[in-house]
Amino acid sequence: MTKPWAVLVAGALVLTACGRATDSDDGYPPHEGITATVFWAGEPPTSDNDEIANDESYWDGDWESHFGGFDDPDHRTVDGSAPAAFTPKENAFYFALPYGEINDDDSVKTTVDDVPWYEGQHVDRAHSILKNRWIEVRKDGRTVYAQWQDVGPFNEDDPDYVFGAAAPHEQRSGLDLSPAAASVIGLDGKDTVSWRFVAADAVPDGPWKKTVTTRGGIPESD
Repeated sequence: MTKPWAVLVAGALVLTACGRATDSDDGYPPHEGITATVFWAGEPPTSDNDEIANDESYWDGDWESHFGGFDDPDHRTVDGSAPAAFTPKENAFYFALPYGEINDDDSVKTTVDDVPWYEGQHVDRAHSILKNRWIEVRKDGRTVYAQWQDVGPFNEDDPDYVFGAAAPHEQRSGLDLSPAAASVIGLDGKDTVSWRFVAADAVPDGPWKKTVTTRGGIPESD
């Protein structure tokens, strides 16, 4: 997660001129002072990520293929918003938080009731109440928006942090951001950020809306 890769500051300064929602828009409070790191679709297992490969995600056994390929953090488009080798099929602005709603035996966790927008819907890995939800992330006056596409880093069951006011149980990192999202806010491997959930209709226009991922998640209106 702390592998070096180029953060394209010039592109980031342009992208952060986009508008952002305010804290009171939809009632989701910010999580302040959170350590964030970088991960990517197709990331191989290393000691930095506890030997967990990212060709699969928590909800998608073929994530790298569905995304379109290896989201190479070292070879990017000029603005940093996509890998240089191909155009992603899904949103390049994605993240992981340390909570997933499904147990290893595919039953639904009782803590799904902690999810603020859960209303008793049928939930499974192909119909997630979490996947594709949006967050707003801020760092040093810069703001980016991203969609939830994996669970982690290092933990899959920390609802008191993700949906509450507790600090992350795992102190190494409480949020993983994709290379595209990291480039906008100038996150070079690891740093402190603030983040909060944002309703889809409150997400402003920006490069994060070029390709919006819908596969596998229950739409917010359901």
